Amino acid sequence: MEKGLIRRLLPLLILAAGALPAAAQTAPLPRGADKAPDAIRRWLGAWELELAGASRSCTVTLGAEAAGNARQLRFPATCRRALPILDTAASWTLASSGQPQFMDASGKEVIGFQKGTLETGLDGKGNDGKAYRLASKDHPRVAPQSAQNPAAAAAQRVTIVDPTTAPAANTLPGRYVLMRQQNREACRLVLSPASADGRQPAAFEGMCPDTGLTIFDPVGWRYAGGRLTLVARRGHGTDLVFENGQWRKDPAVGAPLMMRKLAQ
Repeated sequence: MEKGLIRRLLPLLILAAGALPAAAQTAPLPRGADKAPDAIRRWLGAWELELAGASRSCTVTLGAEAAGNARQLRFPATCRRALPILDTAASWTLASSGQPQFMDASGKEVIGFQKGTLETGLDGKGNDGKAYRLASKDHPRVAPQSAQNPAAAAAQRVTIVDPTTAPAANTLPGRYVLMRQQNREACRLVLSPASADGRQPAAFEGMCPDTGLTIFDPVGWRYAGGRLTLVARRGHGTDLVFENGQWRKDPAVGAPLMMRKLAQ
């Protein structure tokens, strides 16, 4: 009788054993991960998003594909019940600090991560005032392409600026040429002095034929610690540092951008 029972159960045991490897497999890396810039590549893939002090968590995937001016953020629909803050999260991007931030459909920050590392996990705060943690767990990470190319790796790092040698803030308002290549004008931009309400407006001078710049659509600027930030209409920013008499995007991720002030 025992032998008969074993014979009947054997096919089920084989099927169950065959299913185990598939269940243990980690999620595949996002599409386009192999072509993403190193600054983006290192964050791509699945993460565990946890609400601090609670048992609730959810697997979110930081994708490589563009979602407006940011990149795709994916998660199961059940995550919206487990972590309601994800109900408005639509994309992700890198903040000026180089850390990920989750954005809503209008480009405003939903969760910003400020502390931690890729290896140890990140701690941040949501627009609901609660603390969140982004942990790698056992999910696969994308190896940086520049790991074997020191020059490329250096270009991806944020430049350390000495504020004492950077241009004074009161010299920044004026007319600028925006360039993708050295000495080849793409558009013109005007940085205006601060208004009575503290805003520092920015606007194109005339038409701008550069698609990437018109999508970014700079409407403001700010300056701190020797780093000039152009602020897009949706609220995110692009940092620039001053080198050799002009400004350049920093870190050097994606399309290049340089900015030179015109004589008044």
